[in-house]
Amino acid sequence: SGKYISAYECDPATVADEFLLAKASYAAMTGREQKKENNVLCYQIRQSFYPGEITPKEANRIGYELAMRWTKGRHAFIVTTHTDKQHIHCHIYYNSTTLDCTRKFRNFWGSSFALRRLSDRLCLENGLSIVENPKPRSKSKYRNYGEWQKDRKGPLSYQDRLRLAIDTALAERPADLDEFLNLMKQAGYEVKTVRGGGISFRLTGQGQERFTRLRASTLGDGYDLQDVL
Repeated sequence: SGKYISAYECDPATVADEFLLAKASYAAMTGREQKKENNVLCYQIRQSFYPGEITPKEANRIGYELAMRWTKGRHAFIVTTHTDKQHIHCHIYYNSTTLDCTRKFRNFWGSSFALRRLSDRLCLENGLSIVENPKPRSKSKYRNYGEWQKDRKGPLSYQDRLRLAIDTALAERPADLDEFLNLMKQAGYEVKTVRGGGISFRLTGQGQERFTRLRASTLGDGYDLQDVL
């Protein structure tokens, strides 16, 4: 059905061999042994677009930009854009080993959440729709760029600020919940654990009186505690 391919620091025709060579070079240069569960050759990202809203060429460009921002240009990657379904979608594969073969990508707590936010940001920057309800296996509702922008005009509410702070903290790739909470504290938030294992935040020094709980019913879909685990 046709697909578009682009690549960064690798050849699509020999990408598997190149990734394997980088993995072997990492072991030889560092002398580090990877545990079986951590011995990952590459990671995959799947990015889909609203039907009829984008061309395959543009989808591939945005997929390439997503991979570049996510890896910060430190890992080779390949982007394939498929048109065999109603919705155009990209498959992105990036090498777990850095280009200089001295480090490995470390998957982190909340990575899927942070990646989804980055993809949403890219789509909005390009005037594309995003999924309003991104929860797995749910009936997702798309919102177009105009609707999203309209909702965000005017001063930021405490909830808006908290969502931005959460996104920013997760973009730092915290290793676990404690590190995430420390990042929130550094951003000026008081943290409180509530009954049942929930977490609430309050922005200090900004006049916020009540704590805001980390849950979808308060902050919107995608902001439950289990969504960022």
